[in-house]
Amino acid sequence: MVFYFKARPEAGDYTIFMGLDKHENEDLIKYGFPEDIWFHVDKMSSAHVYVRLNKGQTMDDISEALLEDCAQLVKANSIQGNKVNNIDVVYTPWYNLKKTPSMEVGQVGFHNSKLVRTVKVEKRINEIVNRLNKTKVERKPDLKAEREAVSSAEKAERKAQLRDKKRKEEMERLEKEKQAEIRSYKGLMVQEKMTSNKQIASGSKTLQELEEDFM
Repeated sequence: MVFYFKARPEAGDYTIFMGLDKHENEDLIKYGFPEDIWFHVDKMSSAHVYVRLNKGQTMDDISEALLEDCAQLVKANSIQGNKVNNIDVVYTPWYNLKKTPSMEVGQVGFHNSKLVRTVKVEKRINEIVNRLNKTKVERKPDLKAEREAVSSAEKAERKAQLRDKKRKEEMERLEKEKQAEIRSYKGLMVQEKMTSNKQIASGSKTLQELEEDFM
Protein backbone atom coordinates (compact mmCIF):
# COMPACT_ATOMS: atom_id res chain seq x y z
CA MET A 1 0.00 0.00 0.00
CA VAL A 2 1.25 3.47 -0.92
CA PHE A 3 -0.31 6.69 0.36
CA TYR A 4 -0.46 9.69 -1.96
CA PHE A 5 -0.93 13.32 -0.92
CA LYS A 6 -1.27 16.58 -2.84
CA ALA A 7 0.96 19.49 -1.95
CA ARG A 8 -0.61 22.89 -1.33
CA PRO A 9 -1.76 24.46 -4.62
CA GLU A 10 0.55 27.47 -4.34
CA ALA A 11 3.52 25.07 -4.18
CA GLY A 12 2.64 23.65 -7.59
CA ASP A 13 1.12 20.43 -8.88
CA TYR A 14 3.22 17.98 -6.87
CA THR A 15 2.42 14.57 -5.43
CA ILE A 16 3.92 13.49 -2.10
CA PHE A 17 3.85 9.80 -1.26
CA MET A 18 5.05 7.23 1.25
CA GLY A 19 4.84 3.49 1.84
CA LEU A 20 2.62 1.81 4.41
CA ASP A 21 5.56 0.04 6.06
CA LYS A 22 9.19 -0.95 5.56
CA HIS A 23 8.30 -3.52 2.89
CA GLU A 24 6.68 -0.89 0.67
CA ASN A 25 9.68 1.30 1.42
CA GLU A 26 11.90 -1.37 -0.11
CA ASP A 27 9.93 -1.27 -3.35
CA LEU A 28 9.94 2.53 -3.39
CA ILE A 29 13.72 2.46 -2.97
CA LYS A 30 14.09 -0.13 -5.72
CA TYR A 31 11.73 1.33 -8.29
CA GLY A 32 12.09 5.05 -7.75
CA PHE A 33 12.40 7.76 -10.40
CA PRO A 34 15.29 10.18 -10.95
CA GLU A 35 12.88 13.03 -10.16
CA ASP A 36 12.01 11.60 -6.72
CA ILE A 37 13.30 13.33 -3.60
CA TRP A 38 13.44 11.21 -0.41
CA PHE A 39 12.70 12.60 3.08
CA HIS A 40 13.33 11.05 6.51
CA VAL A 41 13.61 12.21 10.11
CA ASP A 42 17.30 12.29 10.93
CA LYS A 43 18.52 9.73 13.48
CA MET A 44 14.97 8.54 14.23
CA SER A 45 12.58 5.99 12.85
CA SER A 46 10.09 7.52 10.43
CA ALA A 47 8.19 6.98 7.23
CA HIS A 48 10.07 7.30 3.95
CA VAL A 49 8.40 10.26 2.30
CA TYR A 50 8.96 11.19 -1.34
CA VAL A 51 8.00 14.04 -3.60
CA ARG A 52 8.16 13.60 -7.35
CA LEU A 53 9.50 16.68 -9.11
CA ASN A 54 8.96 17.57 -12.73
CA LYS A 55 11.43 16.32 -15.31
CA GLY A 56 14.59 18.39 -15.32
CA GLN A 57 14.02 19.76 -11.82
CA THR A 58 16.43 19.27 -8.92
CA MET A 59 16.41 19.87 -5.16
CA ASP A 60 17.21 23.50 -5.91
CA ASP A 61 13.74 23.83 -7.45
CA ILE A 62 11.93 22.80 -4.26
CA SER A 63 10.07 25.83 -2.93
CA GLU A 64 9.85 26.64 0.77
CA ALA A 65 6.14 25.76 0.71
CA LEU A 66 6.74 22.33 -0.83
CA LEU A 67 9.66 21.66 1.50
CA GLU A 68 7.52 22.51 4.53
CA ASP A 69 4.74 20.16 3.39
CA CYS A 70 7.18 17.27 2.99
CA ALA A 71 8.97 17.96 6.26
CA GLN A 72 5.73 18.24 8.23
CA LEU A 73 4.40 15.00 6.75
CA VAL A 74 7.52 13.03 7.57
CA LYS A 75 7.59 14.43 11.12
CA ALA A 76 3.93 13.51 11.63
CA ASN A 77 4.72 9.96 10.52
CA SER A 78 7.55 9.41 12.98
CA ILE A 79 6.49 7.91 16.32
CA GLN A 80 9.35 9.55 18.16
CA GLY A 81 9.81 12.59 15.94
CA ASN A 82 6.15 13.54 16.17
CA LYS A 83 6.42 13.94 19.94
CA VAL A 84 9.42 16.26 20.11
CA ASN A 85 10.28 19.69 18.78
CA ASN A 86 13.31 20.90 16.87
CA ILE A 87 13.99 17.79 14.83
CA ASP A 88 16.07 17.55 11.67
CA VAL A 89 14.66 16.14 8.45
CA VAL A 90 17.15 14.99 5.85
CA TYR A 91 16.39 14.83 2.16
CA THR A 92 18.26 13.71 -0.94
CA PRO A 93 17.57 12.57 -4.51
CA TRP A 94 16.31 9.01 -4.86
CA TYR A 95 19.33 8.01 -6.95
CA ASN A 96 21.59 8.92 -4.02
CA LEU A 97 20.04 6.23 -1.82
CA LYS A 98 22.41 3.35 -1.20
CA LYS A 99 21.21 -0.16 -0.46
CA THR A 100 23.55 -3.05 0.39
CA PRO A 101 22.72 -6.73 1.07
CA SER A 102 23.78 -6.39 4.71
CA MET A 103 21.22 -3.66 5.42
CA GLU A 104 17.93 -4.44 7.13
CA VAL A 105 14.60 -4.07 5.35
CA GLY A 106 13.83 -0.38 4.90
CA GLN A 107 17.33 0.71 5.84
CA VAL A 108 19.31 2.91 3.46
CA GLY A 109 22.56 4.80 3.23
CA PHE A 110 23.88 7.42 0.83
CA HIS A 111 26.27 7.24 -2.09
CA ASN A 112 27.32 10.87 -1.67
CA SER A 113 26.82 12.70 1.63
CA LYS A 114 27.26 16.04 -0.17
CA LEU A 115 23.90 15.47 -1.86
CA VAL A 116 22.10 15.20 1.49
CA ARG A 117 20.43 18.33 2.86
CA THR A 118 18.87 19.04 6.23
CA VAL A 119 15.89 21.18 7.22
CA LYS A 120 15.01 22.04 10.81
CA VAL A 121 11.40 21.44 11.88
CA GLU A 122 10.63 23.34 15.07
CA LYS A 123 7.24 21.82 15.76
CA ARG A 124 4.32 20.00 14.23
CA ILE A 125 1.88 22.31 12.44
CA ASN A 126 -1.49 20.60 12.58
CA GLU A 127 -3.00 22.87 9.94
CA ILE A 128 -0.50 21.58 7.37
CA VAL A 129 -0.73 17.92 8.42
CA ASN A 130 -4.55 17.97 8.45
CA ARG A 131 -4.68 19.62 5.03
CA LEU A 132 -2.37 16.97 3.58
CA ASN A 133 -4.34 14.14 5.19
CA LYS A 134 -7.52 15.40 3.54
CA THR A 135 -5.91 14.76 0.15
CA LYS A 136 -4.72 11.28 1.11
CA VAL A 137 -5.38 8.49 -1.39
CA GLU A 138 -4.47 4.82 -0.88
CA ARG A 139 -3.32 2.73 -3.80
CA LYS A 140 -1.66 -0.60 -4.44
CA PRO A 141 0.49 0.30 -7.42
CA ASP A 142 2.66 -2.09 -9.38
CA LEU A 143 5.78 -0.01 -8.83
CA LYS A 144 7.93 -2.30 -10.95
CA ALA A 145 5.53 -2.13 -13.91
CA GLU A 146 5.25 1.66 -13.60
CA ARG A 147 9.02 2.04 -13.62
CA GLU A 148 9.45 -0.35 -16.55
CA ALA A 149 6.76 1.47 -18.54
CA VAL A 150 8.47 4.80 -18.03
CA SER A 151 11.88 3.28 -18.83
CA SER A 152 10.51 1.83 -22.08
CA ALA A 153 8.99 5.17 -23.05
CA GLU A 154 12.25 6.98 -22.27
CA LYS A 155 14.19 4.40 -24.28
CA ALA A 156 11.87 4.84 -27.27
CA GLU A 157 12.22 8.62 -26.98
CA ARG A 158 16.02 8.37 -26.94
CA LYS A 159 15.93 6.14 -30.03
CA ALA A 160 13.68 8.63 -31.83
CA GLN A 161 16.00 11.50 -30.89
CA LEU A 162 18.99 9.51 -32.13
CA ARG A 163 17.25 8.78 -35.44
CA ASP A 164 16.38 12.47 -35.83
CA LYS A 165 19.97 13.42 -35.07
CA LYS A 166 21.38 10.97 -37.62
CA ARG A 167 18.84 12.12 -40.21
CA LYS A 168 19.78 15.75 -39.61
CA GLU A 169 23.49 14.96 -39.82
CA GLU A 170 22.96 13.07 -43.08
CA MET A 171 20.98 15.97 -44.56
CA GLU A 172 23.69 18.41 -43.51
CA ARG A 173 26.35 16.16 -45.08
CA LEU A 174 24.43 15.94 -48.35
CA GLU A 175 23.91 19.71 -48.37
CA LYS A 176 27.63 20.30 -47.84
CA GLU A 177 28.45 17.94 -50.70
CA LYS A 178 25.91 19.71 -52.89
CA GLN A 179 27.36 23.13 -52.09
CA ALA A 180 30.88 21.85 -52.70
CA GLU A 181 29.79 20.44 -56.05
CA ILE A 182 28.19 23.76 -57.01
CA ARG A 183 31.34 25.66 -56.06
CA SER A 184 33.45 23.21 -58.03
CA TYR A 185 31.17 23.55 -61.07
CA LYS A 186 31.30 27.36 -60.91
CA GLY A 187 35.07 27.24 -60.64
CA LEU A 188 35.26 24.96 -63.65
CA MET A 189 33.03 27.30 -65.69
CA VAL A 190 35.22 30.28 -64.85
CA GLN A 191 38.34 28.37 -65.80
CA GLU A 192 36.81 27.25 -69.11
CA LYS A 193 35.73 30.82 -69.89
CA MET A 194 39.22 32.13 -69.18
CA THR A 195 40.73 29.45 -71.38
CA SER A 196 38.28 30.26 -74.20
CA ASN A 197 39.10 33.98 -74.06
CA LYS A 198 42.82 33.24 -74.25
CA GLN A 199 42.26 31.03 -77.27
CA ILE A 200 40.27 33.77 -78.98
CA ALA A 201 42.94 36.31 -78.17
CA SER A 202 45.74 34.12 -79.42
CA GLY A 203 43.84 33.31 -82.62
CA SER A 204 43.05 36.93 -83.48
CA LYS A 205 45.31 38.99 -85.73
CA THR A 206 46.54 42.44 -84.73
CA LEU A 207 45.53 45.56 -86.68
CA GLN A 208 49.01 45.75 -88.21
CA GLU A 209 48.77 42.16 -89.39
CA LEU A 210 45.42 42.83 -90.99
CA GLU A 211 46.79 45.94 -92.75
CA GLU A 212 49.75 43.96 -94.05
CA ASP A 213 47.41 41.28 -95.38
CA PHE A 214 45.36 43.95 -97.12
CA MET A 215 48.46 45.48 -98.78
